Amino acid sequence: MAHYDFIIEGGRYFDGTGAPSSIRNLAIKDGRVARVTDEAVDHAEADRVIDASGKWVTPGFLDTHTHYDAELLVSPSLSESVRHGVTTVLVGSCSLSMICSEYEDASDIFTRVETVPRERVLPILKEHKTWSTPKQWVEHVKQVPLGPNVISFLGHSDLRVGVMGLSRATDLAIQPTEEEMQTMERLLKEALDEGFLGLSTMCLKWDKVDGDREWSKSLPSTYAKWKEVARLNKLVRQYNRVHQGAPNAATPLQILQYVRECLGWLRRPLKTTLISQMDLKGSAYLTNLTRLTSVFTNALRGDFRWQVLPTPFTVYADGIDVVFFEEFGAGEMALDLKDAVERNQLLKDEAYRRKFRKFYGEKLSPRVWQRDFGDAMIIDCPDQSLIGKNFEEVAKARGVHVVDLFLDLVVEFGKKIRWYTTVGNHRKQVLKRIVKDPRSLITFSDAGAHIRNMAFYNLPLRMLKLVHESIEEGDPIMTMEQAVHRLTGDQADWFGIEAGKIREGDRADVVVLDPSGFNQNLEQVHWGDMENFDLQRLVNRNPGIVKTVIINGKLAVDDEQLAPALGREMGYGRFIAAC
Repeated sequence: MAHYDFIIEGGRYFDGTGAPSSIRNLAIKDGRVARVTDEAVDHAEADRVIDASGKWVTPGFLDTHTHYDAELLVSPSLSESVRHGVTTVLVGSCSLSMICSEYEDASDIFTRVETVPRERVLPILKEHKTWSTPKQWVEHVKQVPLGPNVISFLGHSDLRVGVMGLSRATDLAIQPTEEEMQTMERLLKEALDEGFLGLSTMCLKWDKVDGDREWSKSLPSTYAKWKEVARLNKLVRQYNRVHQGAPNAATPLQILQYVRECLGWLRRPLKTTLISQMDLKGSAYLTNLTRLTSVFTNALRGDFRWQVLPTPFTVYADGIDVVFFEEFGAGEMALDLKDAVERNQLLKDEAYRRKFRKFYGEKLSPRVWQRDFGDAMIIDCPDQSLIGKNFEEVAKARGVHVVDLFLDLVVEFGKKIRWYTTVGNHRKQVLKRIVKDPRSLITFSDAGAHIRNMAFYNLPLRMLKLVHESIEEGDPIMTMEQAVHRLTGDQADWFGIEAGKIREGDRADVVVLDPSGFNQNLEQVHWGDMENFDLQRLVNRNPGIVKTVIINGKLAVDDEQLAPALGREMGYGRFIAAC
């Protein structure tokens, strides 16, 4: 009988700690790294030998901002992440876990925000959701044949709705009773005892509720007074866990509330991560504000990290259906209307158009979208003469205001006119400075959400390419060892989980990748099937990079091919509890 399950031979070995890399051989047995050596290991001692010559051997990557909460119930392979070397995913982000609320409530607070169709998610939750407490959810997940490992936040919107009901939780005039607050605290404590990483909250008002009952109200977490959040944070602080939050983009100084909670004067600092530090085209000054927030908070004994997407933030849209139109009144009015006829009547109304042009013309107010249709490229349309042009070009050719042109096209073609724009992280040198900050978290893929709007499933590869290119150009952002560390051991240590390292004795979550594959365009998107949802979504496909993925000692990707057993057999991913 072979002594080892696998030998990975001759690769450049990164252990996930940031220590210098070197050529090493790894031996894996019973789900653990059994041996790391520069000496040859007899092939006869292994069931399988993987030749990693000329390749990198790294820990499996962590994706610590996903929305796979519904998908893992029916498509637990989560293969769109695994194929890119991700072996651990975090769910329950942005206040949107699916733990405490009833199935319809869980669907309605999730689907519109994350743009996964309600008609797909609601039946899944109705059939599969048998739990209503964190402990019951963990027990369920432990019976699911997961692809990657799963870690989780408890979402504040989910918690609030589970205790107060959807209607009361989205009524600004109603705050939880003392009994309800105690119930929320009890459920949060149960989650922390079960190993949840902490609490996720949301203050961004444009994230809206789906369904017929409380349609277009903001997420329940946005209705909470800060004293409610602070009371829940006391528990998170006691357990030395993490608060993930999202300030209201319309009021940037709200960040100070998070800073106050994070600071550790006469108390333990509250680990805090916020969404998101980005070089926005429409609000470039925020880059400096967010940087100063991090420097200030950490200098005063806080433990604060912005989430950073290490690539241009490019968003695709079908007509007017994209979330950043929610950030100003005229766009919000249109998206609040479900009926296409009623919406089109609004879009044709001249008074409405004047209002839209007014919002469009404002350039000084805080915004995510730069509000520039000249920076928006049409990529699909029944009128094929428009494809490849931006809206400004078409408007000038027709002699109309660009807002009128856009609204005319939406009325005429609806969702059949498809376009994209890059909202931020467009300046490479600025992006390099942002990712260089050791107090940032390299994350924010939103994997599993916004299925027609964006795809960052290969986020770790984009980060590695960015650093690799900087080294080759002679102006390194950091070492490759540090880059791997930022995607693996650094995040695992900060969140307090056993992952992200492949030293002897560590769990065998291992990736073998070929850096020569970085010469392709990693920002390219493709359409792929969303398994068991009967939908197509934007995905990434990067042949020639990730050759092998091992999760808990089991082969998940072999010679770039997903293992047939992934998501169907137990033994790959598992629920990882915070330490």
